[in-house]
Parts: sequence; structure tokens; C-alpha cells
Amino acid sequence: MVTVTHAGRRTPKVAKTNSVFKKAVMAVSGIIMVLYLIAHVVGNLKAFSGAEAFNSYSGWIRTVGNPALPGATALWAIRIVLLVAVVAHIWAAVSLWRQAKRARPDGYVTKKSVAQSYASRTMRWGGVIVLAFIIYHILDLTTGTVNAEGFDSTPYDRLVASFSNPFVTAFYAISVILLGMHLRHGIWSATQTLGQSNRRREKTVSLFALAFSVVLTLGFLLVPFSVLFGLID
Repeated sequence: MVTVTHAGRRTPKVAKTNSVFKKAVMAVSGIIMVLYLIAHVVGNLKAFSGAEAFNSYSGWIRTVGNPALPGATALWAIRIVLLVAVVAHIWAAVSLWRQAKRARPDGYVTKKSVAQSYASRTMRWGGVIVLAFIIYHILDLTTGTVNAEGFDSTPYDRLVASFSNPFVTAFYAISVILLGMHLRHGIWSATQTLGQSNRRREKTVSLFALAFSVVLTLGFLLVPFSVLFGLID
């Protein structure tokens, strides 16, 4: 009898440990991004207080930590942490997807319409669209590169100029809805990965994930549609 060994194949124990680590990276980086999203939506809602309040808030973000921290040091620290979290999240997601694809037998096809939600099945492509939106969003409202008002305008003017365009608002709405779907599944997955959920808690966690993602999504949609319909000008 000839025994064939596959030197390049990881042992199941090593592969499982590697998978758990990547899932933990996804969960922790996801939590960092969720905290940022909460702060971001609160800042966005300042637009309802008028141009002066919104511009003052935008200016405060750039000087937070002064005079202990010079200039925009705190803001750049937040940006770096957020960038690392995004990169780590994407790396873990792609690695887990490739790992699962390699482990799946050739020709194996199964339907999990009950166990696997639509959001779960579209996590990968939804994430790609959201990433494309984030890049556009930065070029639009942060740098003013693609904004009609340009960089020299105030944050409030760029906000109004951007969301007065129905195509930009539609792209924003689609991206935010996909983000909400991604978030709903991500919250549930993170609680599983970090050991904060079990069968008795699954229903509660699922309801919380749904409610949280819906509220956050609606919070992000309020400002652009208010601008589009003239409630904010």
C-alpha cells in the first residue's frame, strides 16, 4: 500500500485555528467601523441644525484634542485606525472566502435558502459596492474633488451640492441600504465569533441586529433625501 501525503495541505486543527483568527479579525474590525458609523450618522444629523452648526461641527472634528494634540493629530489617528480596520476586514473576508472555496468539493452544489439570508449571500459583492461608495464619498464630501462646489467651499455647501443631484443621492441610498444589510449580518456573525450568542439568544441577537441596522440606515438616508426634497438647503 502506498500512502500519499499532501505536504502543502494544512491539518484540520491548524486550518480551524486560522479560520477562527480571521473571523475574530473580521469581528473586531467590524466593531471599530460600527462605532465610527454611529459617530458619523450623529454628525450628519447636525445638518438639520443649519449651516453654521454643521460647519462648526466639521471644524471641531479637525481640532479635537487641541491644544494637547497639535492640529488635526486626533483626526488623523482616527483615520489611520479606521483605515487599518477596513483593510483588515477586507483581508479577513477575502481570505475566509478563498479558504471556504478551496475546502468545498468540486461540483458540490447546495441550497440553503432557509439557513442563509439574502444579506449573507450578497455580503461579498455588497462589500465591494460599499467600498466603491466610500472612495467616491471621500472624493465628494471630504476632498471636494468631484463635488460641484469644490474643496474651497464649506462642508455644508458641499453636502447640499452633492445631494441636490438625484443620481448621487440614489447611489448613496443604494450603498447605505447595502451597508445596512451587511451590518445586520455582520452584527449577528460577530456575536457568534466572539462567543456572545447561543441558541437561546439567537432570536434576541437577530432582532437587535435588524433593528440597529434599520435605525442606522434610516439615519444615514434622512439627510440626503431632505436635501433632495428641499427640506435642507
